Amino acid sequence: MKLLALESANEQCSVSLIDDSQELYFQLDERAKAQTQTILPLTEQALLQTATQLADLTAIAFSRGPGSFSGVRINAAVTQALAWSQDLPVIPVSSLQALAQAAYRLTGLQQVTAVLDARMQEVYIANFCMDDHGIMQAIDEEKLLNYEQATAYCKYKPVGSGSELIKPEHIDSPNISTQISSVIKIQATAQDIATIARMRAVQQDWVNAEHALPVYLRDDAWKKIPEQGKSN
Repeated sequence: MKLLALESANEQCSVSLIDDSQELYFQLDERAKAQTQTILPLTEQALLQTATQLADLTAIAFSRGPGSFSGVRINAAVTQALAWSQDLPVIPVSSLQALAQAAYRLTGLQQVTAVLDARMQEVYIANFCMDDHGIMQAIDEEKLLNYEQATAYCKYKPVGSGSELIKPEHIDSPNISTQISSVIKIQATAQDIATIARMRAVQQDWVNAEHALPVYLRDDAWKKIPEQGKSN
């Protein structure tokens, strides 16, 4: 098995290439909003440094959102193009699930609430728990909520770019540990996409390239910021 994982759903860009048991390549570009310039060069570098051809891949995994509109769109478009070229299956991974997986990788937390800043005084949010295979799984729906609604929806330690926006000190839950600071700033990378995708690839839980679709949660995500919120 060889999997290529792409992550550009937020403001950074990263690429990982793994096999059944180890990471063969990982590179992160933390420059803000540089995904368009970096995702293909990083992908080419991953293939070159691991002596891998696209045709050698078992599947391509990508963060399908929610997240930055342009970042999610770029990730889906590049994944589709690469997969179509070699008729490869695709594994779409939630960016919130990847964030939860990153929290486990970096802190060991096995229950978290993943929260991403969605702008416009809203956040993307979902609650996650570790399964028997070491993968963080959602226990409820991914939602786009305002800060007050998100605070009520939060069940565990909030992590991610939106964690400071939901006032976690107001959350009354026995599941939120007092041993760790009230919020944890964590960003998912292609490493986390790859970890989730490896387990799904074993189960052949994938889709055809045409179904490598972005998930925005916000219906008017295509609008420019000044237009959002206006009535039709």
